[in-house]
Amino acid sequence: MCAGFKAGIGNGHRLINETEQDVLYLEVGDRSAGDQATYPDDDLSAELVNGQWQFTQKDGTPYG
Repeated sequence: MCAGFKAGIGNGHRLINETEQDVLYLEVGDRSAGDQATYPDDDLSAELVNGQWQFTQKDGTPYG
């Protein structure tokens, strides 16, 4: 099965496993320079900087 999600939609997708079995999914992206994501249901933002993902709280405070 394949699913695609429109870019630029703040709350564009959600994956839910409604079975009793473990599920494996593969997420594929292109790692474009300046790629970023904000997770509207969590205090989490991600930005691709120099080929590495940097995760912060929405106010910019770094995680860990």
